[in-house]
Amino acid sequence: MKKVERINIIMRYINNRAHFTISEIMREFNISRSTAIRDIRDIEAMGIPLVTEVGRDGGYSVMKNSVLPVVHFNDNEVKALFIAFMATRNQQLPYLKSRQSIAEKLLGLISENQQDDLVLLNQILIFEGTNPHNPDILNLSDLPHPILEKLIQILLLDRYLLISIKEGEVIKSYSIYLLHLYHENSLWLIEGFDLKEEKKQVFSVDHLTNVKPYEAKKRLSDQKILEKLSKQEELINLVLELGPKAIAQYKKYHPLKVSISYTNPYLVTAVLKTFINVNKSEELTEITNWLLFLGGDIKVREVPEEVLEGLKERLCLYCP
Repeated sequence: MKKVERINIIMRYINNRAHFTISEIMREFNISRSTAIRDIRDIEAMGIPLVTEVGRDGGYSVMKNSVLPVVHFNDNEVKALFIAFMATRNQQLPYLKSRQSIAEKLLGLISENQQDDLVLLNQILIFEGTNPHNPDILNLSDLPHPILEKLIQILLLDRYLLISIKEGEVIKSYSIYLLHLYHENSLWLIEGFDLKEEKKQVFSVDHLTNVKPYEAKKRLSDQKILEKLSKQEELINLVLELGPKAIAQYKKYHPLKVSISYTNPYLVTAVLKTFINVNKSEELTEITNWLLFLGGDIKVREVPEEVLEGLKERLCLYCP
């Protein structure tokens, strides 16, 4: 660990304690007595008021009501922070309003020359999704779904959720254990374990109408859920991507005891994952007929060889 990094960590370590000794610093940071003493002297020179306590146990204490010294950023650190802000515009990130206040505070900390550099960078750097006609970093035109921050706040307390999802004109409720909350193709998506159906599902945050902790007397443990998911993933051998026409056909008829997971806020694309028992001829015939029924608006990610052979045989019936 570099000296500057170590001193910064020690500063925070001692600022959160009423009393500390050189021996504690030596053990905590695995450094020699002479190094610990030099670091403490450097920290005192930076402005943290330390009071020396004499006696057998001795040590130091931080003067009450003291605060850490003002943080200073060098030119490259300032540029790194603002480029990170620029790159995240139009990403519908949570806590976006805080980005504005942070940017304003940082602008107040830096020199006019540094501000001029940032203005120039803001003019010449364009990231994917940025509107070149409105590149103002303080403009909050890309606010996320209003329920996203509420969802995150609840997740910090409990991952067992009761969510309400709008599906067409109907609102359905799902009790889930949230596995991941992720951002993909400009959409925030919830990947959760459906506690009722005992399977993984994906929901769009854009269709979320309400969320609250799932109050249940008996819950599956995290370990049990992961075990069930692991077994299911081992069994999955059919994975399909469905377009709008295939979804319409799916709604008309589907023999599988599995639901599709929408991957688009307008419900026009979806993924279907399930297991086909190729040793049962009836099930094999049924799935072959059903895939033909879905039509050409599907992409096959994974399929058993037996199903492919069945499809070839059926299609050959129409060959001249």
